[in-house]
Order: sequence, then C-alpha cells, then structure tokens
Amino acid sequence: MLFSDVADGVKGRLKEANLNFNRRFPGDRHPEGRQPVHTVYGGAHLFTARTARKMGAIALRAMAGYAPDPAALARGLGVDPAHSGQDLWQKVHARVIGKLTSEPVEDFRIDFEDGYGNRPDAEEDGHAAATAREVALGMKEGTLPPFTGIRVKPFNQENIDRAVRTLDIFLDTLLQETGNRLPPDFVVTLPKITVAAQTRALAELLSAAEKKRGLPRNSIKFEIMVEMPQIIIDDTGRSPLRQIVDAGDGRCVGAHFGSYDYTAGCQITASSQTMTSPVCDFAKHVLQVSLAGTPVMISDGATNVMPVGPHRAAPGTALTAQQIAENRAIVHRAWQLSYQNIRHSLDTGYYQGWDLHPAQLPVRYAAMYAFFLEGFDSVSERLKGFVEKAAKATLLGDVFDDAATGQGLLNFFLRGISCGAITEAEALRTGLTLDEIRARSFLKILRNRKIV
Repeated sequence: MLFSDVADGVKGRLKEANLNFNRRFPGDRHPEGRQPVHTVYGGAHLFTARTARKMGAIALRAMAGYAPDPAALARGLGVDPAHSGQDLWQKVHARVIGKLTSEPVEDFRIDFEDGYGNRPDAEEDGHAAATAREVALGMKEGTLPPFTGIRVKPFNQENIDRAVRTLDIFLDTLLQETGNRLPPDFVVTLPKITVAAQTRALAELLSAAEKKRGLPRNSIKFEIMVEMPQIIIDDTGRSPLRQIVDAGDGRCVGAHFGSYDYTAGCQITASSQTMTSPVCDFAKHVLQVSLAGTPVMISDGATNVMPVGPHRAAPGTALTAQQIAENRAIVHRAWQLSYQNIRHSLDTGYYQGWDLHPAQLPVRYAAMYAFFLEGFDSVSERLKGFVEKAAKATLLGDVFDDAATGQGLLNFFLRGISCGAITEAEALRTGLTLDEIRARSFLKILRNRKIV
C-alpha cells in the first residue's frame, strides 16, 4: 500500500487539528437555537419589574392608532399590500398582535450608559440598587422578558470606577434579594470596548462575584459592544475581535454593533450616519466573519428616529383631523425607515437588532415575520425536495441546491420558528418532523433516515 508507512501518523496529527478547530468553533450557544430578535435599551432610572408589559401595551396602542388592519400596517411600512399579497399581511398583522400581547419584549437591557447619562454618584448608586430589586420582583412575578441584563459604562479610564461600582451594587443587591439566583439568560453589557484587557477585567470581576456567592463558574455572562473602529482593524492590520472575546474566558455570549458611535469614529458626518452605510456593512461583515461558528450571538444596532407624533391632546380635548394626519405621517415615516433598516440587517445575516421605543416593536416583529413568510413556500419546497432526493444536488426551478444549502434551508426554519414568524405546524410542510427540525443538523436528519 502506498500510504502504509505514514497514514496513521498523518491521521493522528489531522485528528488533533480537527478537534482543536471544533473546540475553537463549537457552534450555537442555545441547543434550541433561540436568539432574541432584538434588545430593548431603556434608562435605568425608568426601569420597573413591569416595564416589558407596559411597553407591550404602548406598542398595541400604536398598532391600533397607526396600523389597525393588515393593509394599514403594510402601507405604514411602505409596502404595497396588493403587490406582496393580502394573505401575507393578514398573517403578519395577526402574529404581530399576538406577539405584542403575549411576549412584547424578548430582551431588555437596563441602561446605565447612553440612555442614562452621567449623574451624581449617590443617584446612580440608588438606581443600581433599585433596579436590582425590580429585577428580583420581576423574577418573582414572572414579568421579566426571556432575556435580560444591565449595561454599565465603559471600562475606560474615565468611567472604570463608576462602571465597576454600579455593577457591584447591582449584582450584590440582586443576589441578596433572590437568594443567589440570576434571571435566565442574564448578561452584563460592556460598551465601547477598545482592548482585550477590558473583557479580561470584567471576567475577573464576575468570577470573584461567583466565588463570593457560591455560584457555579461562568454563571454570569457578558456581551460586548463593537463601536470603535480600532477593534475592527487594529494597529497591526488584524481584527482583534476574537482575541477580545477569548479574553472573556468563555463568558462572552454576544457582540452588538453600534452604528452611530462607529460611523462617528470613522469621521462620517451626522447626516450620513445610517445603519445601511457601506462603512457599517464592512464593519459588520468583519464582525460576522470573526465570530462565525462560535457561541457568540451578533446583533445590529438601532434606528434612532423615533415613531412619535408631535401632537398630543390636552386633557378633555381631542386632536384635530389635521393633527391626527400629521402624527400618522410622521410615525409612518419613522416606521418605514426602521423597516428598511431591519430588512437590510436580515438580508446581511443579522437577525437581532436594538429597539429604543415601544412604538418600534410592531415594526421589529412585522419585518421579521414578513421576511420569513415571504420565503416560506419556496424554501419549504426546496428543503422537502432536498431531503427526498437524499442530499444529492437538486435543481428546482432556477435554484440549484448543494450540500451546504441543505443546512441553510434548515436554519431558515429554525430562526423562523424561534422568532414566531413560522408556526411548528407550518414547518411540517417540509416533510420533516419537529424532532428532526429541532435536531438542528441537516446531516443528522439524513443519517437518522439512513440516507447517508
């Protein structure tokens, strides 16, 4: 045999390299694949245990006022319902209402940074303790979103003392109130990262808190905010993002892109600081590639134009028809911008973003649901045909599927089900069972069916 003298050694070395790659790129964090579709940022001074429910009620009022039916929702988002399909927007409208009623906020961040500002130390100390007590109350009452956390100030020299003190007070108070329990999927958000030493420092602090409270190691996770040009490409010409994540010692579970700080750092003028700027697309692609195949979930930023009409009726009075029309026009313009931004994010592989106001929530869910429902029929047929033909190359219409596409088609349904756009019953049209879909692996489906 030609390879008899070297094959075992070659395969042994290759096995070590392959296993090391698998350790470095283990895949998704959540076995069920859930990633929140957004993070809502709100000032710490305004947070209560019932904030998410209140935001849902405000969002429902916005729907009632500015999108009372499917056609009005589509037009408010800048879409022609006749062109895209009445059935589609009936589904989208109904599912948005259902989502805002049952789970209006998926992820909330109690903000001590931009949404809070610089305040006297005694005031921030008080809010750090008060918000922790509200989180504990929300845990008891079951009113917290599925994901929650706190954003502190940056770990730069100007803010490090204040950031550490706020985090210390918040965690100490929360763990005292809850008997050393954390909310599910709780994270600390560290903004304006510039060097890996900052994530290393945060990891050390969180480790110390766990030891003092007897919590399992790595119980307290964190996410970073990618807002500075220097962590896209550093002074060596390389991207330090993976180094920054690795310095967190396994605690970093998210990376959120900050469009406006980043563009400002690139000397982009205010009028051109948009989420869809090519400058942002470049940075987000570097972020995407740097963390692909890791447990770190990536998120886009926020539309900073709020859907708020200028006219409010004084007590005992009503708005005029002209004022109502002006409010509607302004809200719809903001909705259309947000819708375009979210669809751009989805098209470029970013399935999470920020929301800053309750009236943005209908747009978030409508954009997500329309994105997945528009592609539902074609993707269903492609996935069904792909499985039926036993993972061989399939030509369906004018779309050619290869092996990698099989996993991509499955991922479409995993994300669509996770965000509520696609029901589990609808997913059965693929010819797969729910257990097969939940297995998350196209190759496992084929193997279990003894196709490969």
